[in-house]
Amino acid sequence: MKKIRFLSLICYLFFISSCAQYHGPEIKNEQSPKYITETVVDGIDIPWGMAFISKDEILVTEKSGILYRVFKGEKTEVSGLPEVYVRGQGGLLDVATAPDFETSKLIFFTASSSDGESPGGNTALYSAELDADTLTNLKKLYKGNENSKKGQHWGSRIAFDNKGYIYFSIGDRGNREVNPQDITRDGGKIYRLNLDGSIPTDNPFYNEEASKKAIYSFGHRNPQGMLKHPQTGAIWVHEHGPRGGDEINIISAGKNYGWPKITYGINYSGTPITKDRDLLGLEQPFYYWIPSIAPSGMVFSTSENYPKWKNNLLVGSLKFEYLELLVIENNKVRERHKILEGIGRIRNVKQGPDGLIYIGVEGKGVLKIIPKPPTK
Repeated sequence: MKKIRFLSLICYLFFISSCAQYHGPEIKNEQSPKYITETVVDGIDIPWGMAFISKDEILVTEKSGILYRVFKGEKTEVSGLPEVYVRGQGGLLDVATAPDFETSKLIFFTASSSDGESPGGNTALYSAELDADTLTNLKKLYKGNENSKKGQHWGSRIAFDNKGYIYFSIGDRGNREVNPQDITRDGGKIYRLNLDGSIPTDNPFYNEEASKKAIYSFGHRNPQGMLKHPQTGAIWVHEHGPRGGDEINIISAGKNYGWPKITYGINYSGTPITKDRDLLGLEQPFYYWIPSIAPSGMVFSTSENYPKWKNNLLVGSLKFEYLELLVIENNKVRERHKILEGIGRIRNVKQGPDGLIYIGVEGKGVLKIIPKPPTK
């Protein structure tokens, strides 16, 4: 057993040393932090998704299947959810408010669903109207077919672009050999819909026979971060790699992001997945991590509250329990910084209407990062 582990380690080190392509700087420990954290709400074991419904109120999903409305540190359970199929990494996942939420009161959320004839489940996207602490007019907009009893790789994040479309992700559901590269199957994909759940006729595979017409891009592993870039409007996604090879990708219509034909990671056992890291017709990541940080949730900091963070990317790390700052210059990651090292498994990151950064931390709930006043 020790010999096998040793050989696996040698294989991994050789793999890393053979990655000649520059993929970013070494991470730095932050010096002299100029902020403190404050608990917004506790008692939420896995705060998977967060969405602000006003400057003082947040919707927070608990993976086990509870949607909370949080106001001034108090949480109230919202009724009207569909049945949630809680299995492994699956459960009640992301939540987002419609761009016109103030008038429509419309929210969107993703959850694991067992709907369908075959056993197991897959990820579904829902919409509903929020009426105080109740969901009304619940609609299932899309559900991945090919149910599976596997507990891994459900995705799933939600984002809106500048043209009125909604995007969401479904992971490969632990079936990497089939799902990610097959556009006739769900899983390992980014999807694009109209807000009413209909499929845009200009989706890249809309006219292809037998395709899943909602697919916008494919070849993904397990995307658990998604946002609209505040300047360009492009949809950015980060996804879990295997052992090494977590990625950030900028999504374009119809593109193949490679999993598992190309990857910068290896199997958890230390054996290779593929010898290829670059193939014609497959997209390269904007950035990748070796070793994996297990990213979950990300946001661009755009307020004046944290001057050194402004217009840069914050990503939560489940594995190493810190918030990572990626300083981006000339379309490349130039610096990496550890923030809040040891805070816990960060599941989600959001910027609030007050310009402060809020993080969902497993076992702790939701915290906000407050800049310290300057010392006199």
